[in-house]
Amino acid sequence: MLHWKEGGISLAEDRYDVLIIGAGPAGLTAGLYAARAGLKTAVVEKGTPGGQIATTDLVDNYPGFPDGILGPDLSQLMERHAVRFGAELIYDEVTGLKPREDGTWEVQMYGGPKVARTVIVASGAYERKLGVPGEEEFRGRGVSYCAICDGAFFKGGKVAVVGGGDSALTEGLYLTRVVEEVTIIHRRDELRAAHDLQQRAKANPKIRWIFSHVVERMEGDEKLRRLILRNTKDGSTKELDVDGVFIYIGMIPNTGFLEGVVERDAAGYILSTPDLKTSAPGIWVAGDARAGSLAQVSTAVGEGATAALEAEAYLGKWDAGQKPQWPRLEKAAV
Repeated sequence: MLHWKEGGISLAEDRYDVLIIGAGPAGLTAGLYAARAGLKTAVVEKGTPGGQIATTDLVDNYPGFPDGILGPDLSQLMERHAVRFGAELIYDEVTGLKPREDGTWEVQMYGGPKVARTVIVASGAYERKLGVPGEEEFRGRGVSYCAICDGAFFKGGKVAVVGGGDSALTEGLYLTRVVEEVTIIHRRDELRAAHDLQQRAKANPKIRWIFSHVVERMEGDEKLRRLILRNTKDGSTKELDVDGVFIYIGMIPNTGFLEGVVERDAAGYILSTPDLKTSAPGIWVAGDARAGSLAQVSTAVGEGATAALEAEAYLGKWDAGQKPQWPRLEKAAV
């Protein structure tokens, strides 16, 4: 079948009621709800569906799984659920959004643009780097940001984990099943991870601790051999011999492609109203890319559902010939 094209965009094949950017828990839930409502829905993902949980060993705080569930398994279940109701999964990367005169959005991608009546940004966040000498040089040769991806390469060895939050301790505990010894390095003298994670980690005989230290540089030859650590209190340095290091020091929102499109805070997180509207009409935000997000799977799922229901109501008014109201950003809640 032939389709008339406007500006290189097939009006029959490449128009969507709801286009969701990102296939993490927020995006897949939004896709499920939007498609289930009978809306033509696409979820665009540049990597692996599931977001961060796709590379998380065990998710043990998601309701309905009292014994926990493997992150990749939960990711696959969420993907299957969204696709079952008709959400289309597009493997591509969104590079920008452009408003159109008819009130829709042109969603720009490497594989060609799509047109969306509404957009839900669920692009999440990516790992923050240390930014120290040797980090890029030894990436893939001892430096990693994903224990479940790369832990097996260090079987029987000694590794370090940098960070003091939930991710650092969760992945540190996972690594104890693979390696001989895990040293957790934290810049402060107190952890900020959940209490139960701290208890489990401190009770594990394979875990050592170095508090009040930061990684100053990384050294090695064909692969990483050691970390040079600096004491944050007295400035002294010491060496730590390792086979690998896993870095978990926080996240950076994946929102650079939205510069000039929606309002963001100083760190790049998207500002929103309580019902997840952004500063741009027809665009919502859900999950870790949102300013004020709790960065939990359960809250991301709730936000994805909320955004999809809001988009459905917005389109209902549009189709009824009513002009949907859009709040001013000054009322945004973060």
